[in-house]
Amino acid sequence: MDRLKLVLQYFQSNSESISNGICIILSLISVKLYTSFDFNCPCLPQYNKMYSMGVMFVPPVIFLLLGVLVNRHTGVLMEEWARPLGNRTKNPAVVKFLLSSMMQRALLAPMVWILMSLLDGKCFICAFSMNVDPKYFTGIPNSTGLELIKIMAKVPCKEDIIFRDSSFRKAVSRYVRCYSQAVGWSILLLLIFLGAVGRVIKPCFNHATFLQTRYWSNYLDIEQKLFDETCVLHARDFARKCVMQFFENMREDGTVRLPLSSAIRSSAIRSEFEEEEEDRLHGITRQDQVDHLLQTWYECKPELDVTKMAYKPKVCITWEDHNGKALFSDV
Repeated sequence: MDRLKLVLQYFQSNSESISNGICIILSLISVKLYTSFDFNCPCLPQYNKMYSMGVMFVPPVIFLLLGVLVNRHTGVLMEEWARPLGNRTKNPAVVKFLLSSMMQRALLAPMVWILMSLLDGKCFICAFSMNVDPKYFTGIPNSTGLELIKIMAKVPCKEDIIFRDSSFRKAVSRYVRCYSQAVGWSILLLLIFLGAVGRVIKPCFNHATFLQTRYWSNYLDIEQKLFDETCVLHARDFARKCVMQFFENMREDGTVRLPLSSAIRSSAIRSEFEEEEEDRLHGITRQDQVDHLLQTWYECKPELDVTKMAYKPKVCITWEDHNGKALFSDV
């Protein structure tokens, strides 16, 4: 149970962990779907290859689009690439890093499906049984020309009456399956080799540039999340102000007559949230001001300089007793 909590805390720690978790879930879904999928080859020369390639590549395309759709970096990438220049320059390296990170995660589930189909071999047998030269196998039925092509197309269908008590179909299926598994293991070996080479030669490049790119890509993600959270707080306080002002106006006009206890309670609630609301509203109290603020954020992102906030003068309040002796200070 503790390990499960640690795993959940890891996936909830940041957007990158959440994206990794979603990609793992999509990969597990692809495995489950493939194992539960009942592959039935049409065993017709004009449809075998089309059906097999569709089963092998259409689901990976769907998983790829789902991986791109659920990845948070996709929205951050498109916003950074399409936003106006404003006061903040664009960094192409950050856009490339976000694109690479997004594609690496999105390709995980499609590659799992393709590798499983290759290692299983059913799709390969259905698609390429007609390309096998039958003269290398014994027990071939006595047929020539188009009849032979139709027979080779029926190799994936073991229940066909042509192959009853015949070792020809098993030999051809085993031959094509070996090719399919060889291609699958080769692709898997190539991916592992590329990952190992990339990890080994990574320190050979400018690591400082990589750290800067990774930092600013994480910054864009965090900045967008904080902006959304701040907008939610501002909208909640703005709505509370409008609602309280509406009921206050109704009470003053005599339209709504609140009991004395309700009036006292509403006054207490208003005074409780008033200071916090003013801090969050920042003087933005009209719809046109909010619209202008959001438009300004989109068209003219603020420059990455917080020196004005960093060197803001501090206010020191000193508490004294009746003799004038300082008790403590509050900054």
